[in-house]
Amino acid sequence: MDIDSIIKEVTQEICARPTENVIQSSRGTGAENVAKYIDHTLLKADASMADVKKVCDEAKRYNFASVCVNSSYIKFVAEQLEGSGVKPCCVVGFPLGAMPVEAKAAETQIACEKGAKEIDMVVNIGAVKSGDWKLVFKDIEAVVAAARGSAIVKVIIEACLLTDEEKVKTCAIAKLAKAHFVKTSTGFSTGGATAEDIGLMRKTVGPEMGIKAAGGVRTYADAIKMIDAGATRLGTSAGVEIVTGAGSECECVNCGACTVNCPAGRIAVIKDKY
Repeated sequence: MDIDSIIKEVTQEICARPTENVIQSSRGTGAENVAKYIDHTLLKADASMADVKKVCDEAKRYNFASVCVNSSYIKFVAEQLEGSGVKPCCVVGFPLGAMPVEAKAAETQIACEKGAKEIDMVVNIGAVKSGDWKLVFKDIEAVVAAARGSAIVKVIIEACLLTDEEKVKTCAIAKLAKAHFVKTSTGFSTGGATAEDIGLMRKTVGPEMGIKAAGGVRTYADAIKMIDAGATRLGTSAGVEIVTGAGSECECVNCGACTVNCPAGRIAVIKDKY
């Protein structure tokens, strides 16, 4: 496989497509299902076991898609979420992505053995900036191979550090390496998700691959903006605030927290999921 030729061809094809087709809505079913998009995230260095348990309890209460933590906590998270339908997720090569391919693959394998069902890996950003596309492919392919049969793989491209051309090439390689998602950001660099980046990523990978918006998704309005741009997952530490609206008036999101009256003060409550 000539990676350089393939990437050149893909980049030319993407850049030739009309700009107006970049943003495509994937929300479909409406705002009432926003909780299912959320990867409830806790990646702070000082996170305690009690903090991790709290996010697991919140994820189960609000029916989030997953709980995303550092890999040292993945066994505990898998135990906490067992039988809930919420997936245990951890980051690999986080937050810089600058370790050897073998180290990322080994961390992935260990995480999967301890119960991870989703892996969010950071791409080798230095290799991207160097134009070493063979290394970028090898980096992603090794993690996908280590996770195969156990977990889906999301590739964090750290879009704030890349040119549009580099974003396109990195997303195209992630697709070639058979990753399941591309993801905008770690949340630990110079910027987070933007609707423009989500649109470009969707334009690159097409409708069949997942896209995760992460970094700066803090409100219900932020969430809907990213979903309408093409995101199929949202990485955020503000999941509870998003689904409850933090007291704002907006649509019921089927969070499951209410009995009769909505705790966020919404006028209409929709209870078709619980």
